[in-house]
Amino acid sequence: MNDIDIGISKENRTEISEGLKRLLADSYTLYLQTHNFHWNVTGMQFRELHLMFEEHYTELALAVDEIAERIRTLDVPAPGTYKEFAKLSSIKEVDGVPSSAEMVSLLTKGHEQVIRTARQVLKVAQEADDESTAALVSDRMRLHEKTAWMLRATQKR
Repeated sequence: MNDIDIGISKENRTEISEGLKRLLADSYTLYLQTHNFHWNVTGMQFRELHLMFEEHYTELALAVDEIAERIRTLDVPAPGTYKEFAKLSSIKEVDGVPSSAEMVSLLTKGHEQVIRTARQVLKVAQEADDESTAALVSDRMRLHEKTAWMLRATQKR
């Protein structure tokens, strides 16, 4: 870590970055899961879910870049391998191809996990007066909350 002076101590930048790494790993794992489900969904809601999953993974692809760049802005290397993401992520990979209803349930849980991870990072960022990270994480939380709500709504009968 270089000696940079952006008003956030080296210790705080390290702590914030560790949280952002977990958020990045959760987001990337959710991206992969969503893309997998987009490719493999079948059933009565095929078209609706196929298109919805595409919207979600496209948004997540942009998000992982934004999170990784924030980590770099704090002068910390961003994780970027499956091995690192698997170690850091709270979202577990799925074996096989679940039913479309199970896909929706798993993605809902994935978005809810990202929200919980983001809340942890938000607290650390706020305590360090890191408004840039707090704004990024807050925006991510709001988007994942809305996405989880929309996914839950598709499960209603």
